Amino acid sequence: MGGWSGERRRQHHASASAAFGPDVYAARRARAAAQVRAAGLAGLLVSPGPDLAYLTGYTPTAVTERLTLLVIPATLLATGRASVVVPLLERGDLRHGPGTDGLEVVPWRDGEDEHATAARLLDPDGTYAVSDATWALHVLGLQRALPRTRLVACTDAVPMLRAVKDDVEVERLAAAGAAADAAFADVLRVPFAGRRERDVAADLDRFLREHGHDQVDFTLVCSGPNGADPHHEAGDRVIEPGDLVVLDFGGLRAGYGSDTSRTVLVGGGTDEALLAEQRAVHEVVRRAQQAGVGAVRPGATCQDVDRAARAVIAEAGYGEHFVHRTGHGIGTTTHEPPYMVEGEDRPIEPGMCFSVEPGVYLPGRFGVRIEDIVVAFPPDVPDGARRLNTSSRALQVVG
Repeated sequence: MGGWSGERRRQHHASASAAFGPDVYAARRARAAAQVRAAGLAGLLVSPGPDLAYLTGYTPTAVTERLTLLVIPATLLATGRASVVVPLLERGDLRHGPGTDGLEVVPWRDGEDEHATAARLLDPDGTYAVSDATWALHVLGLQRALPRTRLVACTDAVPMLRAVKDDVEVERLAAAGAAADAAFADVLRVPFAGRRERDVAADLDRFLREHGHDQVDFTLVCSGPNGADPHHEAGDRVIEPGDLVVLDFGGLRAGYGSDTSRTVLVGGGTDEALLAEQRAVHEVVRRAQQAGVGAVRPGATCQDVDRAARAVIAEAGYGEHFVHRTGHGIGTTTHEPPYMVEGEDRPIEPGMCFSVEPGVYLPGRFGVRIEDIVVAFPPDVPDGARRLNTSSRALQVVG
């Protein structure tokens, strides 16, 4: 059985919890209970993953097949009682979580039926939302232990669990965004032409860490025809003069995410007609991105942001080449509700943070994407959105 040193364990929990106080986590659990009650549910079941970290500050040092499960009943506000089922050998580790004070700890031993232990805390006839990160092993185990209990996905039942950020969360997202902007400024100064995509991706990774990221999740470098693949992984293609290069990069800083995209032009190209087309498409995407941000106003819905950005691209004749939604929520993970997509008629609320990232992708030729994270209706912009990325959205030329 492997183990972590005490110092490494402390560092792990400090990074995962990002130093919120216990009252913050208690308040989050109270809001979660109110949401599940409003949804007509008996409670919320949360296993290790972003929801558990958000609600307790606890991230196990190692996620194994053993069941750890936070149980937040809809009656929490009346009883004050929430519980966490945890393997006995990890009970000490649990107490490193800064938001675990006040939880009833229900340990179980190897050899016992952990699902039966959890079942004793639940209404056998109730309906519970289950966090998306819960293993099928445990969902099915709970269903066997409680055949009349109904389990539904958290994202379907309480999608706004983490969607509205408080002031401290917005500050952390803004700091992550500023760090990503600084990394972009650094990468503009490195050579592109004659280097592989993966070399520039390594530069981005290093710059993000130098500017305070604890974790780098992605550094997409999509050059030339690879730019037409929105999720192209940086590879061995050698970047050439005249290429457009889509850069999409981000990770976690103090527990909160960054995610930004910029498209740059490698200088030295000689095809004037191509250069003119590249600049024209980039300008279309820039205007579409501005339209998406501008669509955030009181009374607007998530799909309004998508419609505004998409209309600009469609009017320019590239509608079929905008192949993804306009945005996604961001917080303790880089993708979470709400989603800026057609059909999502949920009203935008103050404190929602999400990306606005339209793109145009011309197969076999090139692509363009521009992405910022915005916060809706902050105190300084109560009738719109504030960008958390402030680097230039103009087409930058690199060497």
